[in-house]
Amino acid sequence: MKKPNVLWIFGDQLRAQALGLNKDPNVRTPEIDKLAQEGVHFNSAVAGTPWCTPFRGALLTGIYPHRSGIRGNHDGLPENIPTIAHSLKANGYRTCWIGKWHLAGRNQGNAESVEEPPKDSRRIIPKYRRGGFEDWFAYENNNKPFDCWVHTDREDSTTESFRVPGYETDGLTDLLIDWIEKRTRTDDDKPFFAALSVQPPHSPYEAPAVDLQRHPANRILFRPNVPDVGWVRDQAGRELPGYYAAVERLDWNLGRIREALERLGIKEHTYIVFFSDHGDMHGSHGQFRKSCPWEEAIRIPFIIGGPDRLPDVDAVTDALINHVDIAPTTLGLCGIPTPGGMEGYDYSGIVTGCVDRKQQETPDSAYLSLVVPSNVRDGMDRPFRGIVTRDRWKYVVLEQQPWLLFNLNEDPYEQVNLAHIRRYYHIREPLHQRLLQWAAHTADAFPFPTL
Repeated sequence: MKKPNVLWIFGDQLRAQALGLNKDPNVRTPEIDKLAQEGVHFNSAVAGTPWCTPFRGALLTGIYPHRSGIRGNHDGLPENIPTIAHSLKANGYRTCWIGKWHLAGRNQGNAESVEEPPKDSRRIIPKYRRGGFEDWFAYENNNKPFDCWVHTDREDSTTESFRVPGYETDGLTDLLIDWIEKRTRTDDDKPFFAALSVQPPHSPYEAPAVDLQRHPANRILFRPNVPDVGWVRDQAGRELPGYYAAVERLDWNLGRIREALERLGIKEHTYIVFFSDHGDMHGSHGQFRKSCPWEEAIRIPFIIGGPDRLPDVDAVTDALINHVDIAPTTLGLCGIPTPGGMEGYDYSGIVTGCVDRKQQETPDSAYLSLVVPSNVRDGMDRPFRGIVTRDRWKYVVLEQQPWLLFNLNEDPYEQVNLAHIRRYYHIREPLHQRLLQWAAHTADAFPFPTL
């Protein structure tokens, strides 16, 4: 029997809270909501390292950032570490990457610069830096969604750059649909895997006018943990209309992809894995962007749909799927065992109903980290380690210093830090020990505090 096709579809800085299915009053996401209703919604998914490149490295390798060496936004994917693409190709899959890569490493300039390497939007990534992906329509990094350039390989082995027409999310979706149509017309009968990685809703929070007009700034409702401080609400109010418009544009394009799969007769044979690399604070706790451990930064959408959900499979799971788990889980959907070098857990049994995998004990917590300071103006600048548990406690430490403790059941907006309140030390102690266990398990040499 032919193995299933798989698509990864993900945006950048799309926080889990910014979806219709999660009751955000500012946004409508009917296609994402429908995918969740028909598939499996992992409603507790996390970006263990909520920062672009470290997340993407963990996504592809299944290895934690402190072990892979992909610790910050200027680190490249090591050539000697296999990725999910290598495993898929070895098992007969045709692979393709479309859109943002951000794993080629520093290009040029001062090694101490906090700015992105120059010309990353037009940078040509050589084949040996592409993580094993065969077909390629990608760029390294770009923050101009109406001026998106990608490069691809021609039949004569030269590399061609071209501008994606219109808005990035639309144009890249066109490329994906065209690639899928071509794959279904081939006679090699290979299953396929493709990743569609779009920059929006990442800053500068731009979207087509037809989407923006639905989100006037004076109708934006802030989350309860956005403080009533003038500059914080001013900035969030300027940025959120474009953010929500970009989310809705991604939602619309997901619908286009699903329609194409239906039209081509492969919907029931193609998994769609929809997620994000991390969230976006948008003023919660007075913070902006990512690289911090609060819920708005670490919680990501994670939905597996495509084929209709099996009758004995739950529609929603609180399994704490983390960045390192996505590759093993994807391989599991394809019936491919997790390679020995991957550290993540295979959650595919939750979706496929496979008894053997489903009966395995799933992790009780997920490991959180920022390995190096982000050095960006609006991001967290201190390394941290932490855990979030299935019973919804979160504990985070800085170097040699306990920092945050939240009971997310009682305090979902994280407004009461219990870390330094003596009456909660009996809660903090076992969480600290579990954190140390994660560190030992992943060979993390972070300087943890002694309680």
